[in-house]
Amino acid sequence: MQLTDIQKEIINNENRFKCIISGRRSGKTMAAIASLAKYSRYPNKKCMYIAPTYRMAKQIVFDDLYLMLKERKWLKDVNKSDLAFTLVNGSMIYLRSADNPDSIRGIGLDYVVLDEAADISEEAWKAVIRPTLSDKEGSAMIISTPKGRGWLYDVYNDAKHLNDWASWQFTTAEGGIVSEEELAQARIDLDERTYKQEYEAEFVDYSGLIYYAFGEHNIKDMKFGHSDNIPIHVGIDFNIDPGCAAIAFQYQGGIHIYDEIEIYGTDTREMVKEIMQRYPNRRYICYPDASGAQRRTSAGGITDHLILKNAGFQLKVGSVNPSVKDRIASVNAVCKADNTRLTISPKCVKIIKGLRSHTYKEGTRQPEKNGTVDYSHFNDAVGYMINNLYPMRTEYKQTFKVTRNL
Repeated sequence: MQLTDIQKEIINNENRFKCIISGRRSGKTMAAIASLAKYSRYPNKKCMYIAPTYRMAKQIVFDDLYLMLKERKWLKDVNKSDLAFTLVNGSMIYLRSADNPDSIRGIGLDYVVLDEAADISEEAWKAVIRPTLSDKEGSAMIISTPKGRGWLYDVYNDAKHLNDWASWQFTTAEGGIVSEEELAQARIDLDERTYKQEYEAEFVDYSGLIYYAFGEHNIKDMKFGHSDNIPIHVGIDFNIDPGCAAIAFQYQGGIHIYDEIEIYGTDTREMVKEIMQRYPNRRYICYPDASGAQRRTSAGGITDHLILKNAGFQLKVGSVNPSVKDRIASVNAVCKADNTRLTISPKCVKIIKGLRSHTYKEGTRQPEKNGTVDYSHFNDAVGYMINNLYPMRTEYKQTFKVTRNL
C-alpha cells in the first residue's frame, strides 16, 4: 500500500483525535486501512471501523483490509458474517455500522475510524461511539467528504483550537488518484456547488445562512485583564428557557466575547446574580432587549430593566429594539475577514454554533426560531450588543409635507 505524503502526515500525527475532510476518491479508504493497521499491530488491541450503513462497512474496506492483513501474515481468523478480524497478536478489528448502534455499545476500544462521518448522526458519535474510547483512553479518526454545515463542520473547526485534536482538509486533486482530465470533466458535468463539495472538500454554505460573514477568523483566545477599570459588556436576551447572556470586553480593535451564560427556568434576578458572582466588583454595561422596560419577571411590578439598574448595571438600550435586519447586518459587518471587529473565545461553543448555523425560514427572510435547535437566543443577545456598539450607518434624507391653511 503506497501512501501519499499527506496520508503519511495524518497517520503519523500523534494527536489523539483527528478530523480529515477530503474530496471524493482522494484516498480516504487507504488512510483508514493504514491507520487501523498502525493501531492493531500492538498486541491485544480492539479497533473498529464504522460506516453509516452495514452495506458501506462491508463494501468499502472489507476486501482491501482482508488482503492487507493476509499479505502481512497478520491474519489469524476472519468472521465474514460478523465482519470481524482476529490477528495473530490477539488484536481485533471490527467493521460496524452507525445505523446499528447496539452492535457498538459495550465494547471498549483502543481505536476507531468513522468513515463518511457527515452521514453519521452527532448523537451516534457523542452518545455511542465516543464513550467506547473512555476506559482505554482510545483514539479516533473522523473522515468524510463534507455535507453542508452540520456537526462535522463544528468538529473540524473546533479541532483547530482544542488540545489533543488536529484537522486536515484536502481536495480530490491533492489525493493524487483521480486524473486531471476526469476532474475537468466532472467540473463540466456537475453544478458548481456539488463540485466544490464533492471534489474540492468545501463546506458549502446553506443558501439561507444568516451570519454569512462569520468564520474561523472570528474565533480566537484573548486574555481579559483583571483590572477593575475594565468594564464588562453584557448582551442579554430576556427569556425563561433559556436565559442567555454574552459576556465581552472592548479593546482597541473591537470587542471580544469571552464567556456565555445559559440558564434554564430562570429570571432576570438569577441572571444578574450569576454574572456578578462570576465577575465581581466590576463595572457592568448591559445591552438588553428593549421589551424589558415593560416585561415583569417578579411580583410588585418590577421590570427587567429596573432589576438591572438596581444591581448597578448601566443600560444602553433604545425605546424599541432595532429591526432584526439591522441587527443581523451589524453582526455581519463586524465579522468580515477584511475588517474583523468581533472575536469570540473558542469556549463560547453555543454562541459559535449559533452564528455558524442559524438560517432563515425556508422561502423567507425571517430567522428560524423554535426549530430542532433554536439558535436565536444567543444570537439576539449578541445582536443587541453589537448593534449598539457598531450600528449600521444609514443616511436618511428627511422630507416634510407642507400644508397651508385655506
